[in-house]
Amino acid sequence: MKAIRYYTYGSPDVLELPDIDMPVVGDDDVLVRVRAASANVLDLALMRGMPYIMRGQAGLSRPKAHGLGMDMAGYVEAVGKNVTKFRPGDEVFGGGAGTFAEYVSVREDSAVLRKPASLTFEQAASVPVAALTALQAVRHKGHIQPGHKVLVNGAAGGVGTFAVQIAKALGAEVTGVCSTRNVDMVRSIGADKVIDYTQEDFTRIGPRYDLLVDMVGNRTLSERRRVLASKGVLVAVGGPSKGRWLGPMAGWVKMAVVSPVVSQSLVSFMLQRNREDLVVVSEFLEAGSVTPVIDRTFPLGDVAEAFRYFEAGHAKGKVVITV
Repeated sequence: MKAIRYYTYGSPDVLELPDIDMPVVGDDDVLVRVRAASANVLDLALMRGMPYIMRGQAGLSRPKAHGLGMDMAGYVEAVGKNVTKFRPGDEVFGGGAGTFAEYVSVREDSAVLRKPASLTFEQAASVPVAALTALQAVRHKGHIQPGHKVLVNGAAGGVGTFAVQIAKALGAEVTGVCSTRNVDMVRSIGADKVIDYTQEDFTRIGPRYDLLVDMVGNRTLSERRRVLASKGVLVAVGGPSKGRWLGPMAGWVKMAVVSPVVSQSLVSFMLQRNREDLVVVSEFLEAGSVTPVIDRTFPLGDVAEAFRYFEAGHAKGKVVITV
């Protein structure tokens, strides 16, 4: 089968598309014929081996694992003898490892579900990492309640488009921050108000917010705290990749130091993939209250080009790989 592989850290030029062996299917595994996958920020970090702190697990001088891709949608091709939830022919979506490939093997008890019939494979593949990140940021860390005022900084990105819709589905009043070209799109997915950051400084206008979900990290901590209510919550999902050693985590360290001595909650987190949260997201999708936003699709052979586009940082919603 064909699969994206990389054997050294670097730019998208290090990516290859060789023929490799089919995945091994254990007794508790499901073999999926991948129809689509999507690009995520962690894929870029793994490819480049940056920031350096992540090489402690990924490999110091060269990657230990050679595949990329963390979410997918496709058909069940085969199942192990202990599998009861799926059977060949089922359309599924969810998380995995090395999903930029024609086939991937996942455990039956992992974050994989039957694909909502209303979604295309491309839409479904855009969901697992980004939507789970948004859900956990808004609900688990942000403790959102109906009527809360929520500000999403980076509302037009992959996680941001899901955060706007999930916060709205949970009953919040949502304001999105984005560039001029994305204002109409962010409004169309349910934002009550949209701030064009090229025209207005969101840290100096508007109300105090109960929750700020920040995918960008382009403002100082004091500026971000300024827009929060006295008991508001800042959830830092991402940030600028400044610094070779810690990258966006440098800002998270500062938040951890300041949070205990202020009335506001300043939290960062890493995605925890689990089946239960994917079920919640799937219910939103089936109800039509959340709809994936896809910017562009690229074939498997053009993953390097997809990463160059994604890395430029101007994608509206998700960048999807078709297989």
